[in-house]
Amino acid sequence: MKIAIIHDWLTVYAGAEKTLEQILKLYPQADIFTIIDVLPEKNRPFLEGHKITTSFIQKLPFAQSKYRNYLPLMPLAVEQFDLSDYDLVISSSHAVAKGVITGPDQHHICLCYSPIRYAWDLQHQYLRESGLDSGLKGWIAKYMLHKIRLWDSRTANGVDEFIAISHFIARRIWKVYRRESTVIYPPVDVEAFELYDKKEDFYLTASRMVPYKKIDLIVEAFSTMPDKKLIVIGDGPDFEKIKAKAGANVLLMGYQPFEVLRDTMQRAKAFVFAAEEDFGIAPVEAQACGTPVIAFGHGGATETVVDGMSGLFFDTQSIESLCGAVERFEAMQWEPGKVRDNAIRFGNERFKEEFQHYVQKSLKQSGLVQ
Repeated sequence: MKIAIIHDWLTVYAGAEKTLEQILKLYPQADIFTIIDVLPEKNRPFLEGHKITTSFIQKLPFAQSKYRNYLPLMPLAVEQFDLSDYDLVISSSHAVAKGVITGPDQHHICLCYSPIRYAWDLQHQYLRESGLDSGLKGWIAKYMLHKIRLWDSRTANGVDEFIAISHFIARRIWKVYRRESTVIYPPVDVEAFELYDKKEDFYLTASRMVPYKKIDLIVEAFSTMPDKKLIVIGDGPDFEKIKAKAGANVLLMGYQPFEVLRDTMQRAKAFVFAAEEDFGIAPVEAQACGTPVIAFGHGGATETVVDGMSGLFFDTQSIESLCGAVERFEAMQWEPGKVRDNAIRFGNERFKEEFQHYVQKSLKQSGLVQ
């Protein structure tokens, strides 16, 4: 059986790429198709031995650094991949990968991280954060996203089976495509985060500093609680803006290597998470260290954190709500061993077993295998 895996783009080694890595361990014979491949050499070992085909966007000016600017061309680009020789097509999609063209004798399974966020329910937020909610450029962006929505909706018909990475995303898939999906949680390398039960008197948050991650909210909230120390790990376009809001009790460490992140995560009394994420890998990694999570009670975190056992939730993305959650947290008792036990169910081996079983069952039902 010839297998093709379509991945939106290979630019960083993040959650989607870590999921792709586990899928490739299941299907070492698979060929990879992607809009653009500029993944740094240090992150490429998992791609060795696989044929990688990129789109025409790879050769366009400034594509290596400004590839997102070519979003209007990506639907056309992904439709140019010739997959006619493949029996099984797996799209690893949060943008356009699911839009590849397949025939009636091919089986297309889409592992969907989300329908295109900035084209659907998060459109207004993204336009606001990009300064494109008004003016001529704004109207051009809105028209472009309108066209992408039409294309995205149409291409859902070419997918035989949808896998969602959380029940939150399954609801989004139903809302946008009116398609049922099966939930398989993405893999988290929980074995890389050992249990550590000697917690110290500080809180931790770690993320790329972009608006939807709400690191500014966390920093502002802790700046109003000068008796509580917060450590912030991560870099990004909002770093200086967030730094300006930090009180004396908030330490911004910028980007840190994995070993420093893990050590800090192990020693923290709690990990603070204020984003509405599709799944959210960082809260699971924290729990694997035995570190409970204080999380915004919407999105994927509600499926990975057990309220009162491995963490607790706050209701609104506001300073008052987060501060109230911190006060509640400090009045409770936490058992690091139980916190870690909750994280173990999201490991790599569990993902591979569930994903392979699903694909085999789906292929049998389609008649491609006996």
